[in-house]
Amino acid sequence: MTTLYVRFLLPPMYEAVLPQLIALLGEFSPTVEALPPDAALVDLGGAVRYFGRDAVELAAVIRVRALALYGAECVIGAGPGPMLARMAARTASPGVTRVVPGDPGAVAEFLAGQPVAALPGVGAATARTLCEYGLDTVDRVAAAPQGTLQRLTTARIGRELHERARGVDRTRVTPNAATRSTAAERPFPRDELDPYRHRRALLSLADELGARLRDGKQVCRSLTLTVRYADRSTTTRSRTLPEPTAHTTALSTAAYRMYEALGLQRARVRALGLRAEGLRPVEGSARQLTFDPADEKARALEAVADRARARFGPGAIVPGRLAA
Repeated sequence: MTTLYVRFLLPPMYEAVLPQLIALLGEFSPTVEALPPDAALVDLGGAVRYFGRDAVELAAVIRVRALALYGAECVIGAGPGPMLARMAARTASPGVTRVVPGDPGAVAEFLAGQPVAALPGVGAATARTLCEYGLDTVDRVAAAPQGTLQRLTTARIGRELHERARGVDRTRVTPNAATRSTAAERPFPRDELDPYRHRRALLSLADELGARLRDGKQVCRSLTLTVRYADRSTTTRSRTLPEPTAHTTALSTAAYRMYEALGLQRARVRALGLRAEGLRPVEGSARQLTFDPADEKARALEAVADRARARFGPGAIVPGRLAA
């Protein structure tokens, strides 16, 4: 199996073009997994035989088409599975496809010396624990007994670390659509310094995303805030929600906390963007009961507002702070 990991170098907050780019990848293989906001995995197992070209040649064609049709340059990694393709893309540069051959010797050579944090699924806490015991590189983790890794972490994480450090990847490319996230943006007419206006924009974004999710009978698992400044630089922060939700109050509270954690002081903000990720149907999600009358009242009012908007338009009812 040959897998490509394709990351599109999109301008900030232009992830709305991802569905078109996913459709472009679908012209080469029916097995495409979208990874919003800007990446995808492609299984080229059948495409290599069908087109009579290897992974590097197909990656070159994908790169040219993405650039010509959508103005998006690509960073592409290729490997025998999704894990190695992702890791290869981290060391790739635009215009060059980084390839990890499928034979075990080449895989071991590629992994040797890489920091343990480069392994997919190894977060900051796990990497810190492993480094405290001298397991700071992938080859050192590969040399450690599985039982040792399980004692340092957990049974599941230790087993996965033991396999991945040796290049064993049990994940597969799972075809999906690019609708695992939905985003909204609020540009300011001029570079805005007022935190009150920033918070109003965040409330407007949360209100729009919440209404969009409820209309589609979906909930989201996490939020990502993107702040674009006057010099065109951006800051991105993500937060996992306590529970999957489409409740505007929960979304706006999470957005406020991410904004406050940035500690912006007199920052000239050009635009704010909010993206809801990890979308799933509301039917399969559970909600923790709070027995809070205020929360139940807010949700009841939200349902009434949704019905009014469906009948009279999206501007029929808006939060009081946005009425002006």
